[in-house]
Amino acid sequence: MSVAQAQDGPILFTNVNVFDGVNERLIENANVVVTDNLISAVSSEPLVVAGGRVIDAGGRTMIPGLIDVHWHTSYCCAAQSTVITGDILEIAIRGAIGSEATLMRGFTTVRDVGGNPFATKKMIDAGEIPGPRILPSGPPIGQTGGHFDYRPYQVVPTNPADSQWYWYSVGLMAMADGVPEVTKRAREVMRMGASQIKISGGGGVSSVYDPLDVRQYTMDELRAFVEVADTYNTYVASHLFTDEAIQMSIEAGVKSIEHGFLMSRETMEMMRDNDVWLSIQPLLDDEDGFSFDDPFSQAKWVAVTNGTDMAYTTAKEVGVKVAFGTDILFDPALAERQGAFLAKLQRWYTPYEVLKMATSTNAELLALSGPRHPYQQGTLGVIAEGAYADLILVDGNPLEDIDLVADPHGNFDLIMKDGVIYKNTLD
Repeated sequence: MSVAQAQDGPILFTNVNVFDGVNERLIENANVVVTDNLISAVSSEPLVVAGGRVIDAGGRTMIPGLIDVHWHTSYCCAAQSTVITGDILEIAIRGAIGSEATLMRGFTTVRDVGGNPFATKKMIDAGEIPGPRILPSGPPIGQTGGHFDYRPYQVVPTNPADSQWYWYSVGLMAMADGVPEVTKRAREVMRMGASQIKISGGGGVSSVYDPLDVRQYTMDELRAFVEVADTYNTYVASHLFTDEAIQMSIEAGVKSIEHGFLMSRETMEMMRDNDVWLSIQPLLDDEDGFSFDDPFSQAKWVAVTNGTDMAYTTAKEVGVKVAFGTDILFDPALAERQGAFLAKLQRWYTPYEVLKMATSTNAELLALSGPRHPYQQGTLGVIAEGAYADLILVDGNPLEDIDLVADPHGNFDLIMKDGVIYKNTLD
């Protein structure tokens, strides 16, 4: 269990080397002042605070709190069997417990791209339970037979008098077919308090009714989603893998492509030219590979992860805006590997590029939520005056050894979120 340490006065960190989230060069032997929940000063000159607390960082490296833009608070930490045998209370409880663990891995902010994390977010923001800041998408929306159709095989054909499937009725996921229903569901999700809308525009891995190559939703339906998001001054993120589905979604106005492992250079150039983000995850068929009981899903997993290396390599060459996320599902033990997933990016990026992506670059993607962004008092993803005091003290220099982030329990000596210390091994 983490123990939050509130502070009445300002906190001065001394003898610290600062990675500010943007620049590759560290601010050496710096001093950082935290006042309430914001950073009030960053300087290489000596500073003093009246009536505050001084923490000697001992030459450690300070980095901004990490950001995961493809996280599932509701799905990460409950076994998949829970969806069959459990209920929304179990999902919520496990999500709340998992949120504390997420924070203690140094992830102080997540974009939740599917589930029902609203109560967890509410309690975290109120300081009742520890956890990261959450930008929720609410229940992800899919079509009949699409990626979020996990209903039993025998439920079709349906008729208008049928009640909603349990997990739709409690907001864990949602289904909509046709423009009127798409419009209504999107508005309902925004009414729940979503920061952005998450849909599925193409086939998925874990779902059993949709091959990877299928395009989900018609152009009129996709444009209806985007139109609703636009009326709320936010954007649509869509689960997608393949060229046709991605190009169709770009044309419709989708601004964040989730996954995208199987697309071509031509499609990536289209993304770049239309200012569309690639929210991709370092998923490989390695020791952290996902396993599925259904052989159809397992075959799709292999097909997708076979494209991971080419996707990252091409995206970097083309100049697509790339964000970092993990998409860990139904496995609390694997969730503990969240930092290790970040470190895997060194296969394609320098340590500086990795850290920048997981801090200030990810924060740029979050900013697409505009006025629906729930955290606007300060800036996320940077260590600068006026930024949120989301800070990590690392025992070592991750700009030289990015593997340090793979073991947060051993290498993160202090974790602060919103000006509150949740871990401190320096005292």
